Amino acid sequence: MNVLGDPIARLVIGHRGDSAHFPENTAPSFDRAIELGVDAIEFDLRVTRDGAIVVNHDPTVDRTTDGTGAIAAMTLAQVRELDAGARFTVDGEAFPYRGQGISILTFDELLDRYRSIPLLIEVKVAAAVEGALRAIERHAAEDRVLMDSTASDAVEPFRGTRLLTGASLRDVLELLPRAMVGRPPAKLPYAALCIPPRYNGIPVPVLRLARMAHAVGAATHVWTINDPEIAAALWRARVNGIITDDPGAMLTLRSKLA
Repeated sequence: MNVLGDPIARLVIGHRGDSAHFPENTAPSFDRAIELGVDAIEFDLRVTRDGAIVVNHDPTVDRTTDGTGAIAAMTLAQVRELDAGARFTVDGEAFPYRGQGISILTFDELLDRYRSIPLLIEVKVAAAVEGALRAIERHAAEDRVLMDSTASDAVEPFRGTRLLTGASLRDVLELLPRAMVGRPPAKLPYAALCIPPRYNGIPVPVLRLARMAHAVGAATHVWTINDPEIAAALWRARVNGIITDDPGAMLTLRSKLA
């Protein structure tokens, strides 16, 4: 069974890897998260101008690399020239991964490098859907992925395939009235809710949604949780996955919980 759809699991999911300690969405970050023992890794997909699917959160490369510009306006060759470790710092003074040859991964490279770990995949744009599906099929990864997006057009095309999907923002908004009155639907067209405690500053009723999801056999994963007290409370309230920048701390916490 794909653990990302398991409504009784208690998971630690590395948010862009071990991104508290390594450059996010890079091989060193994912390597470390897996070495620590995470149950899954989470990452983001975007598309270059020439149609390559790459692993990057932002629409531009400005925040995380030594370059500037929109990924959608760059070729894969241009993206590959960038230093994806250039801007990572913990204290604002040291940049330990600058100049270390860390590059933005293609989705194919990630699938080839990590052949067994479950993957929680945030599809940032609908343009990534077709290429992502082909890559997953090439690498026979269908049984270990969960495709998620806030955008309906970036997640709904995966429904009806073998892949598990998460709820879009529209799906969550449609579910909210039922969650508030405790009236779950008979079933859901997705396997999981992947939700934050707040969205654009607005509180999300995570516990009500988690109870409803559990009642109909769906999982709930919450991002981005780095506070152990909050994580413990969420796990005890039947939230399944803690999506965290600091998976080492959450793994330690989980080992201590009853």
